[in-house]
Amino acid sequence: MGTHNKHSVWIALEEKKILYQYKEVNPYKKGKHFLDINPKGLVPEIEYQGRALHESLILCEFLEDVYPDHAPRLLPKDPFERAYVRLWINHVSKSAIPAFYRTVHAQEPDKQQAELQEFHKALRTIAEKAKGPYFLGDQFSLVDVVIAPWAVRDYITREHRGYIREAVGGGWKEWAEQLEKRESVIKTLSLLEHYQPFFERFLRDEAQGEVAKATRSGRGSSIV
Repeated sequence: MGTHNKHSVWIALEEKKILYQYKEVNPYKKGKHFLDINPKGLVPEIEYQGRALHESLILCEFLEDVYPDHAPRLLPKDPFERAYVRLWINHVSKSAIPAFYRTVHAQEPDKQQAELQEFHKALRTIAEKAKGPYFLGDQFSLVDVVIAPWAVRDYITREHRGYIREAVGGGWKEWAEQLEKRESVIKTLSLLEHYQPFFERFLRDEAQGEVAKATRSGRGSSIV
């Protein structure tokens, strides 16, 4: 679960102390059993009682529903608060993540700066709503789960696009620092050099996946 959307599911599993078996899947040579239960071959995937589910946010909510007694609760019990959390997860998915990819895809310096400012704006918008130390205050929630993988990977934009946490404002720097110190995030983080080949294709505008195609077309992406 090395990349961002897989990472969020792994964080949720660790947070809730759910017993699980971790299996790596070669994206270019997926095994028969994996494809039998998941014909589209999408990752991350969870196999539960012989049945498979995929899509990271759906998996995180599934874990919350199936293991309600495993603390912490990543979704509040109160219906309004649950909807509020989902509202800001939607912001991460539809605003912050597309802005990140547009920033790393941009090749011309002027375009890079313009997209970087949009990335800053998307992060600042949600950071201003965070109560601290986490989004809902002391409670670590699903908002933190889905944005944490991006906080620990922001070095990509720092090293290649001039991103600075302090420049975002709104308390983002402090929130990001809390996220990267969280035990569940540390335990599930791969060595940074393992991420480099993945992002280098985006930085050179050579990536060919669905996210890259959506970004080039101007449709953006909606991924957590």
